[in-house]
Amino acid sequence: MSADLVQLVTALAQRARAASLLLATVPTSAKDAALRKLADLIDASHPALLAANARDLASPEATALNAAARDRLTLDAKRLKQLAESVREVVALPDPVGELLEETVRPNGLKIRKVRVPIGVIGIIYEARPNVTVDCAILCLKSGNACILRGGKECFQTNTALAALITQALAAAGVPADAVQLIPTTDRAALTTLLKLDTLVHCIIPRGGEPLIRFVAENSTIPVIKHYKGVCCVYVDEAADLAMAESILLNAKVSRPSACNAAEQLLVHRSVADKFLPAAARALAAKKVELRGDAASAAILDRAGAAVTPAQAADYSTEFLDYILAVRVVDSLDEAIATINRDSSNHSDVIITADAAAAQRFLAEVDSATVYWNASTRFTDGFEFGYGAEIGISTDRLHARGPMGLRELCSYKFQIEGTGQIRG
Repeated sequence: MSADLVQLVTALAQRARAASLLLATVPTSAKDAALRKLADLIDASHPALLAANARDLASPEATALNAAARDRLTLDAKRLKQLAESVREVVALPDPVGELLEETVRPNGLKIRKVRVPIGVIGIIYEARPNVTVDCAILCLKSGNACILRGGKECFQTNTALAALITQALAAAGVPADAVQLIPTTDRAALTTLLKLDTLVHCIIPRGGEPLIRFVAENSTIPVIKHYKGVCCVYVDEAADLAMAESILLNAKVSRPSACNAAEQLLVHRSVADKFLPAAARALAAKKVELRGDAASAAILDRAGAAVTPAQAADYSTEFLDYILAVRVVDSLDEAIATINRDSSNHSDVIITADAAAAQRFLAEVDSATVYWNASTRFTDGFEFGYGAEIGISTDRLHARGPMGLRELCSYKFQIEGTGQIRG
């Protein structure tokens, strides 16, 4: 590792830390002005952004990507419009900084206030996801945090173009320019250096595939908020509306298979499996979905003339990110809950049922970050939750879980007001 690279990343983190101390007291009006300017710049910069994205897509690194990753990398006019809209959504959200969480007066007269404050400096590590450059920057800015962005080499040109717009927007609003910085190199050593700067950087959030997230978690001396993968389950209960179940399953599986909130597992109660599986298989086949079934589901699908591949044990805990769905038949709600808690990644799981008691048990007992009753797992997304965008989705338990918005990017501190009290 070169001394120049260490110096570069360290200096960048030092500037971020200095900016974070200023940003913590920047008024909401200035932060919102920067965000509005950024949205306008994105709208006005489609040709330049699409040209940068085209250069990335033509690179050897992008050519080697699988279809799901290449889809995440690709920008078009519609996605750029959505990106600008997500910035404007964050403008409309309340600023969490300074929010009073608790206030008490002690018997000795001390006034104790617990208030929401920024975390400080947040490092974002991500792969072929140029939208992350904007999503993370705007959420960090609104919540008063400085951020350091480190994207993958396959989207370096797009990230650089977006980061330039962010810098321009910050300057226009009089917000510290170092509040958002992109590491200007794809050298892996820069990442290794960043992960050790625990006196300057307060939190790391990786966005990408399991190998990247594990590398970050295993090499960081800074706290990491993560989810390794999205193995999401759809359970069709014995009391399910089967038409609804088919609709939800199709949306969860095929609307965007490359997303971490896409369904990868289907569990069907034995009492409805003979009726539900053949119809669902036909609908899925029309979307080119490969089914991998256990013995019970395979027997039902074979009788119905539906294509099915015998599942391997590993299929039941795999994030396919593709048009593949693992299928099992279960005998009870208890078995469904136990199976999900054992084999899912604790990301997003859904029960489809008209039985409210069964649904409440599922919601209470499935140990996942987001749990649904009669709705698609695809809603696990910061924009859909009303956060404007998301910094990531956490399957951790400390300090945030599920889609992370502005409040999840804050900590708190205690402010104590006295009149001369001393402790006896």
